Parts: sequence; structure tokens; C-alpha cells
Amino acid sequence: MSKIKEVRPEKVAEILESFEHRVDSLIMILQDIQEEYRYLPEDALRIVADDLDLPLSQLYEVATFYRSFSLEPRGTHEVKVCLGTACHLRGGPMILENFERVLGVKAGQTTPDLDFTLETVNCVGACALAPLVLVDSDYHGETRPSKVKDILGKYSQK
Repeated sequence: MSKIKEVRPEKVAEILESFEHRVDSLIMILQDIQEEYRYLPEDALRIVADDLDLPLSQLYEVATFYRSFSLEPRGTHEVKVCLGTACHLRGGPMILENFERVLGVKAGQTTPDLDFTLETVNCVGACALAPLVLVDSDYHGETRPSKVKDILGKYSQK
């Protein structure tokens, strides 16, 4: 069973309708589509392009310009390892290496089972908690490499 939702044209139409089919709402439309599917599927982008009478290439320009958008399926859980100055100095790179080893993916990739997407961030503004890892919206401060498996265990699919 695939964890990737099939694009439902009626759902995309509902999102477009909620923004009154306005071109100036494109970013918000794309945000809602990504929230629904955890990425921007090509089929959904084609529906939006047709509806808003925009070239598909323009939607790809927007989707690739902003780091928050993804054209590839993302994991159920997003793991973000902070590599800002304080986190870097307190072992952030070693923590990242452990996440990469345990998950079997590099930063910027998603596990094949679509459970986790691993990313790095430059700073989350919580330097007192360094080194910091975010899983979804949960902060894990003063993280040590030995805690990586425990952190992931809290979010693993049973």
C-alpha cells in the first residue's frame, strides 16, 4: 500500500475555489496542495496551471524557488537538524551523520518507506537548546548522537 495520496481533481478544484481562482493567491494555493499531498504532484500542478491560465513552467519556477516546496514525495515526519553556529559547535554535524546512518538517507532525502524526510536548517533561533533537532514541530534540545534512535522511535510507524 502506497503512502502517496492519489491526486483527486475535485480536491484541487476545492483548494482553487477557496482562493477564488486568483492568480495572486498562487503561493497559498501551492501551500494548501502541498499540505494535502505532502508535496506538489505534477498532476495537481497541471490542474492549477489550466485553471489559472498560467504556463506550467511558471508554477515550476515558483515551486523550485521556495525551499518550502517539494516536487518529490516527503515523509510523514520531517526531521530537521540545526547546523547553525551554536548547534554546529556543539556537535550538530555528528548528529546529522547519525540520522543519515540510522535512516539510510542523506540530508535532503526521504526514506523509501516515506516515514521520514531528513533536512538541515541554518538556525531555528533556539541556540540555548543547542544542538537542536526538530521532528515535525517538536523540539529536541541538547541532542546527543546516542539519542538519535530514541528520537526516531517516538515517531516510527508501528
